[in-house]
Amino acid sequence: MIARLKGLLDEAGPDWLVLDVGGVGYLVYCSARTARAMPGRGEAAVLHIETHVREDHIHLYGFAELRERDAFRLLTTVQGVGAKVALALLGTLSPDELVSAIVAQDKALLTRADGVGPRLAARLLTELKDRIVTLGAPFAAIPSAPGAVAGGIAAAAGEHDVMDGVAADAVSALVNLGYGRADAFGAVMRARSVQAGDATVETLIPAALRELAG
Repeated sequence: MIARLKGLLDEAGPDWLVLDVGGVGYLVYCSARTARAMPGRGEAAVLHIETHVREDHIHLYGFAELRERDAFRLLTTVQGVGAKVALALLGTLSPDELVSAIVAQDKALLTRADGVGPRLAARLLTELKDRIVTLGAPFAAIPSAPGAVAGGIAAAAGEHDVMDGVAADAVSALVNLGYGRADAFGAVMRARSVQAGDATVETLIPAALRELAG
C-alpha cells in the first residue's frame, strides 16, 4: 500500500498530477487546493497518498497536508460521497473551514462544492456532526455563527495557544454534563467569540449553556 510519494513533478492538471519517482510516473488525483500548492514542473514534491483498490482499477489520491488526507478519509465514509465529491469539497474548503461549516451546521457553505446539493449537504452535516472534531481543527477556526467562515476564520495569534486550553476545558466540562461534543464545541466557540481575550473557563461555561439553551 502506498502511503507517501516523493519525487519530481512531471505533469499537472486542475485535479491531477504525475509525480516522477525514480523514473516511474505515478498518476495522482488531488484537490484543487493541493494542485495549487504544488511546485513547478521538474521540482521536488511530496504527497501523502490514499490508495483505493477496486476490481477494475487502482487509484492514488494525493494531498499536500496530512489533515487534508484525513478529511478525505472522513468525507468518504458518508453515503453518497465518493472520491470525486470529497476532492471537490476539499478544493473549495480547507480542513479548518470544513470543520467550521459542520460545527456551525452551515449547509450553504457545503453546497459551494461541485456535486454537493442540499440533500447531500444535509447528510454531511448529520453524519459528521459528532465526528468532525476528530480532525483537530484549531479552536480559532470556528466561526461565531453559520456563514461566518469566509469573514474571519483566524483569531489573533497571540491569544491562540491560551484560548485553545480555555476552550478545550469548557468543552470537556459541557461533555461531562451530558452534551454532545459537537454541540458543546460550537456553543463554546460562539460564546468565546463574544468574550474574546477576556474569556475564562468560569465565564465560558455559563455563556455556552445559554447558547445551547437558545
